[in-house]
Amino acid sequence: MEYCLNIDKMKDDKVGNIPHEEFTLDGTVDMHGHPAVRDRTGRWFAGVLLLVNQGLATLAFFGVGVNLVLFLTRVMGQDNAEAANNVSKWTGTVYIFSLLGAFLSDSYWGRYKTCAIFQAIFVVGLVSLSLSSYIFLIKPNGCGDEETPCGSPSSVHTVLFYVSIYLIALGNGGYQPTIATFGSDQFDEDHPQESHSKVSFFSYFYLALNLGSLFSNTILVYFEDKGMWTLGFWASAGSAILALVLFLIGTPRYRHFKPTGNPISRFCQVIVAAIRKWKTEQPSNGDDLYEGDGRELADNSSRNILHTKEFRFLDKAAIITSKERLDNPWSLCPVTQVEEVKCILKLFPIWLCTILYSVVFTQMASLFVEQGDAMKTTVSGFHIPPASMSSFDILSVAAFIFIYRRVLDPLVASIKKSSPRGLTELQRMGVGLIIAIMAMVAAGIVEHFRLKYANKDCSHCTNSSSLSIFWQVPQYVLIGASEVFMYVGQLEFFNGQAPDGLKSFGSALCMTSISLGNYVSSLLVSIVIKFSTTNKMPGWIPGNLNKGHLDRFYFLLAALTIADFVVYLICAKWYKYIEFEQRSSRTQNEEQQGGLRFLA
Repeated sequence: MEYCLNIDKMKDDKVGNIPHEEFTLDGTVDMHGHPAVRDRTGRWFAGVLLLVNQGLATLAFFGVGVNLVLFLTRVMGQDNAEAANNVSKWTGTVYIFSLLGAFLSDSYWGRYKTCAIFQAIFVVGLVSLSLSSYIFLIKPNGCGDEETPCGSPSSVHTVLFYVSIYLIALGNGGYQPTIATFGSDQFDEDHPQESHSKVSFFSYFYLALNLGSLFSNTILVYFEDKGMWTLGFWASAGSAILALVLFLIGTPRYRHFKPTGNPISRFCQVIVAAIRKWKTEQPSNGDDLYEGDGRELADNSSRNILHTKEFRFLDKAAIITSKERLDNPWSLCPVTQVEEVKCILKLFPIWLCTILYSVVFTQMASLFVEQGDAMKTTVSGFHIPPASMSSFDILSVAAFIFIYRRVLDPLVASIKKSSPRGLTELQRMGVGLIIAIMAMVAAGIVEHFRLKYANKDCSHCTNSSSLSIFWQVPQYVLIGASEVFMYVGQLEFFNGQAPDGLKSFGSALCMTSISLGNYVSSLLVSIVIKFSTTNKMPGWIPGNLNKGHLDRFYFLLAALTIADFVVYLICAKWYKYIEFEQRSSRTQNEEQQGGLRFLA
């Protein structure tokens, strides 16, 4: 049905005499599929509800994830290296599932349905983990603290445990990129005030994610460290249930973009059409390329992408030849469809450069915890759970989001003068890499001095060094500062540079970077263990860290990140931001042509 006529029909039949300007300009619809009325849908009412939902879901996720490495060693009986690798693989799988959620969201289900279904799976996984831990794994009762290891679980109980945590991975992974994009959908980027709120939303989203994990990293971690694993898991399950209920309560107020169909076929059509015309002469500019008749745009929520000069071979897919059929998408594609493929190809090098940063980031959930467990963890008789040190990362994220938004961004904008904005997303991601290098150097220095004051002949090496665990604070604070620049910048960059029909995919790229970072970390740990344990040497990361050289591993990561930063500079300098045609200008062009565009 024609979008313009649909607007008029809704105005006459459904919403009376509401003026046209009260509808959103970006093509969003309400829960009934009608054009969204600005005052009745979206904005900060829906945005805050989704931020609280994100905070509660994150609390639930990190209630399991942040102490999982200790659960694997104390309850499941795994050694340090095996536990660190399993945590990296599990965390990586969480974010791999983000691609599945993004695909279903953009193509078929839409963001609301995708969020609801994957949150339900998340709840099932948490309840299953809580029940299996209480009934089967925590045996004898009270085991699982640093003094009393649990008995070896049976094969069946181990399988049930892994099924539960991978259901959690599926639910949280499919939900995460979609909820980020769905939250930004609540703000009309074609409206002056709401467009500013849309940019701010990503910072608040990452802040909500970190504040949600603050409770997990302090209160829940403390109870779990004392062996009260079941209590911690049930608290996580309750938080996830509450998050799902709040999400459903906001249903009448949400704005929605309609899914645009399978993007894989659109991508393949461009490749096939370009290959079929590989002998066709390339036009000198983009003016002679096929612009399409409008049917390729699903509704007003989709915009044309202006032609670019990169990957010019793909432009052949939009060349009209004498024998061309305009209705065959496998031989002729509009410029916007070609540019969608170019967008993904241009994002790929930048995305690759973010993976090594995620290797640094993932150390917080594995080796940082094991390092802290081998330090002095008592202050005036009070025990500090090693995993709770990540609360300094969270506080750092909260502080630096405020510092960047309120201080650094306005300061840089005033210095640049040529732009109302401060640092670009690519510049912020580069700053994040630099701070990550500093974090690894700091971690390596702390480990060097921890070894200096360690008892290398200990049999049970918890608290085996006299160096206080609070010497880890700088590395956690630096990681938190780097996240604000890298991950918030990534969310804004990939979401903003992705085509209109692939916004969830853009958010999923950020999550997938974290995923591959975990897998690369696991691979790197395995390689380091293999090559450093030759000639009967204990290696860099042995079961007893006091006989190893974890500091060398941290310095290795710093060196690799420096090399990654150099490559990133080259890729960022090469990248050209995409430009969208304004929706208002597209509508004016249609009216000037004297005809109305009929949309599929």
